[in-house]
Amino acid sequence: MKLFKTLLTILFISLLSSPSWSVTFGDLVRRNNLFYEKFTDVPFTGKVTGKEQGSFKNGVKDGTWVSYHKNGQLESKGNFKNGEAEGAWVRYWGNGQLFYKGNFKNGKYNGTWVAFNEDGSVFKSWTGTYKDGVYISD
Repeated sequence: MKLFKTLLTILFISLLSSPSWSVTFGDLVRRNNLFYEKFTDVPFTGKVTGKEQGSFKNGVKDGTWVSYHKNGQLESKGNFKNGEAEGAWVRYWGNGQLFYKGNFKNGKYNGTWVAFNEDGSVFKSWTGTYKDGVYISD
């Protein structure tokens, strides 16, 4: 009986110390450009699951993020650094066709970007070279 009580106590403590529920993007609210869990005053740090998946650090997106269309297809994948899009990003149409690919620097388009229509043809008015978010050339 003593062993049973000890095991029950350990189980109870482990459940309290590491909750099994997850936080989704919808569980967060945005205030002054920072994300918080609802009903808290502390900027959120941790991972979110669901349609949008990634990590927050002190209320801003940080690290790799992915999002999914309602049909389960990958919608986008890229990185954030201190809340700004950074590095290589890709986005897909709901049918799985590539929508665009390119790089961000400090949250702005940077380098070569290629965009496609849903049928796979090049979307010329968005395709080209950017610097600090400004279109430079095709």
